[in-house]
Amino acid sequence: MNPPIPADTKLVISSYHRFTLWRSPPELAAAVRERWPEMRVMDLPHYDRIAAELPDADIFVGLMLRPEQLRVATRLKWVHTTSAGVGQLMYPEFRRSGIVLTNASGVHAPVMAEHIVGMMVAMARDFPGSMRFQSQSKWAQQEIWDGASRPRELSGGVALVVGFGAVGQAVAERLRAFGMRIWGVTRSGKGSPSLAERVFPAAKLNEALPAADYVILAAPETPETQHLIGAEQLAAMKRSAILVNVARGSLVDQAALIAALDKRAIAGAALDVTSPEPLPPESPLWSLENVFITPHTSGISERIWQREAELLVDNLERWFKGQALRNQVDVERGY
Repeated sequence: MNPPIPADTKLVISSYHRFTLWRSPPELAAAVRERWPEMRVMDLPHYDRIAAELPDADIFVGLMLRPEQLRVATRLKWVHTTSAGVGQLMYPEFRRSGIVLTNASGVHAPVMAEHIVGMMVAMARDFPGSMRFQSQSKWAQQEIWDGASRPRELSGGVALVVGFGAVGQAVAERLRAFGMRIWGVTRSGKGSPSLAERVFPAAKLNEALPAADYVILAAPETPETQHLIGAEQLAAMKRSAILVNVARGSLVDQAALIAALDKRAIAGAALDVTSPEPLPPESPLWSLENVFITPHTSGISERIWQREAELLVDNLERWFKGQALRNQVDVERGY
């Protein structure tokens, strides 16, 4: 089959989100138009016009395409999500559609890796405790040393990275510079030997947990990863261990985590994601002193859309040449 022709292609961009950074800027469409001025590129800042533009669209770029929208997109051949997660598209109609799906995996990896490292350093050095004492104008050197979250070093510790994709590998590279030992967990048990000294299959997660000083969740959200960390896994962790979650809140049984943190069965948790989001004000997580919460900001950076545009243009080049696309998602696995 001959590759598609830009002049015969209509691309629709629409990624409205309540958080302004996740809304695609005009520069994304501009980058495509500059490369292919003959292509029809519709840039919709809201979803209110999307239904009228989908019936003759060949490519859709955005965060979400609902089942009723998919039904009218009869010419659609490729969907590119501007997020790494694709759970919002894993409904039966899309899985059966045969539409090619790609995601933004790797776009957020550098900044997310920095965020993870920052959270780990903050927990290791009890920066949250220092901030609490700072708000009291108190020089609390002795109190911090005597506290439950006594400052420690990252060097020599074991970081168990659950999910060894773009984010997992990026954080492994950075943690190695701190002198940490990197263990990985992947679905298959295979991973880069240059980054991780040991790699476990997901089925053997419980065997890896007891040795970990930090458990970092960077795995995709799928039915298999639902409550990947529950009461059994938390009980298997060291009392001195810290859980870091930048994946999705659904990967953790939040009630079990709150119980473990409350009785200090583990030392603490650094959470960039929760279930639900936003985290309700009444959640006990807010008041636990061994919890460090960031409001799903690990992927935030002023450089995100530059990398999004580079990825999209590169994949469009491949599309028009009939080449394999980067970041193609296996819709059966959900990542």
